[in-house]
Amino acid sequence: MNAILKYTIAAAASVSLLATVMSSDARVSTGQRGLVGGTDSPAVDSMAYPFDDQSGLDPLYWDNNAPLKLNDPPNIKTTVTYDPDSNIYVVEQKIGNVDYRPPTYMTFEEYMYYDVQKSVDDYWKQREHAESQAQGRGSKGLIPPIKINSEKFDRIFGGGTIDIRPQGSAELIFGVNVNRTDNPALPERQRRISTFEFDEKIQLNVVGKIGEKLKLTTNYNTESTFEFENQMKLEYTGFEDEIIKKIEAGNVNFGLNSSLITGSQTLFGIKTEFQFGRLTMTNIISQQRGKKSEVNVTGGAQVTNFEVNGDNYEANKHFFLSQYFCHNYNHALASFPVINSGVAITRVEVWVTNRTGVVDNTRNIVAFTDLGEDTLENVGSSFISVDGTRPPYPDNERNDLYSTLLTQYCIPDPGLSLRDITDPLQTTFAPLEQNYGFSQSVNYERLNNARKLLPTEFTLNGQLGFISLNQALNYDEVISVAFQYTLNGDVYQVGEFSTDGISGQEALILKLLKSTNNVPKVASGVPYKTWDLMMKNIYSIGAYQVNSQDLVQQPIYRNRYSVHPGRADQCETAFAGDEPR
Repeated sequence: MNAILKYTIAAAASVSLLATVMSSDARVSTGQRGLVGGTDSPAVDSMAYPFDDQSGLDPLYWDNNAPLKLNDPPNIKTTVTYDPDSNIYVVEQKIGNVDYRPPTYMTFEEYMYYDVQKSVDDYWKQREHAESQAQGRGSKGLIPPIKINSEKFDRIFGGGTIDIRPQGSAELIFGVNVNRTDNPALPERQRRISTFEFDEKIQLNVVGKIGEKLKLTTNYNTESTFEFENQMKLEYTGFEDEIIKKIEAGNVNFGLNSSLITGSQTLFGIKTEFQFGRLTMTNIISQQRGKKSEVNVTGGAQVTNFEVNGDNYEANKHFFLSQYFCHNYNHALASFPVINSGVAITRVEVWVTNRTGVVDNTRNIVAFTDLGEDTLENVGSSFISVDGTRPPYPDNERNDLYSTLLTQYCIPDPGLSLRDITDPLQTTFAPLEQNYGFSQSVNYERLNNARKLLPTEFTLNGQLGFISLNQALNYDEVISVAFQYTLNGDVYQVGEFSTDGISGQEALILKLLKSTNNVPKVASGVPYKTWDLMMKNIYSIGAYQVNSQDLVQQPIYRNRYSVHPGRADQCETAFAGDEPR
């Protein structure tokens, strides 16, 4: 009897346990989500501050956002897997490979509803987080406000808070650029060129306040187009009952309520405003950084007056190719617009100092002032003679300088060849320097790795024999040329072209137009021959698309030592012999 009762109690316990397991394993769908089955009544929580557990809820819908609740540890992974056979989504929570909780299931419609709701919730959480971050930065700033508890400080500046708010960005770009060109026509040292590149971009805005009275405003940008765009201003503003109304330093303006005297808006200096009862006093000490101009429009076109001084010509930009063209310039323009010149320049190569570090179209050159000059008056060296049997036009064979250089100073012996860039020219031309004063920057110039200008970098006047550069040269830069022209059916050439068969390792012999020291006279009083080759009769008025038919020129000659009646509006000698064009 005891044995039967024992087995009956064991069987009842097993059935009860099995019913509990089956009940907890069932799935119940309610509304829009799948839940883990179970009809257990919630146990009474004896905690002082009870909170719900995830048990019995779908983990995808469990929102644990209370401050006192801890998030799940990182080793608990929640995954969603789609079962194509049953068209059911299975939600699992695992710790490693072990199921942390029983899986839950969702239909296709339930999962779509969940996905839409999650996207909406995530969007609004992101917006809320971004706004809170922006408000946090705006209230605190990069530099927190500084409080100064001082009665004197508060009386002077109207408060005890120092608030400085900088904004902007700074970017530094630097590196090394190494270019190597395996060109056998270039010297070995010119095949590899290393340049250091450095660039900075700074955009900075600073607004600072000390109390309620003092304010600092700074705006600086390295990529600004104009200088006046970079502003800096320190402003002190007094209260209503104070004598000092305002003190400004930096970029200030001074406007007047008058149409006769308008004042200025582009000033840099100090401005003060004081008030004594009904009397207001404004003082300003500044430097004007702007210029005011008026433009008249007549018939749909602007009419502008220009005033240019005679010595304000475009220097180091326009050059005659030889003394012959300089001396025949006035004669060629005597019947303007008809040009009385039979010259037609067909080829020209222009070489300048290489300041850009380019390796294409570069050669070593030696340029001479007297190369190809046609008369003894145009030759600055006494050892050079002119061949009277040849036509009196610029040419390599017109004087014996070119032939002398080829026969005596291009010898391939060490230290004697001017074409060898490693041989110092002071040694090569030592006899000429000792006996005739033949010196560098006066009679010749040597350039290592000179750059040949592209045809788009200059303009050639083939009839008058001069070139105009797009960009003026610096004072210490050298320019030299080789050109070929026809006159009376004959072909003449001055200098050597890069295509004349001269080896790339050897220097070219060219005509010097400007040396590193281009001045009217040397120390001994001897005039520089290259000084006359620089044109001094071309001026820039700073205007574009000018109608030449409506352009009116009125050269005025002024001389306070000798006044000529009736010549106040004439200019015969104002340009020192150069004809205005």
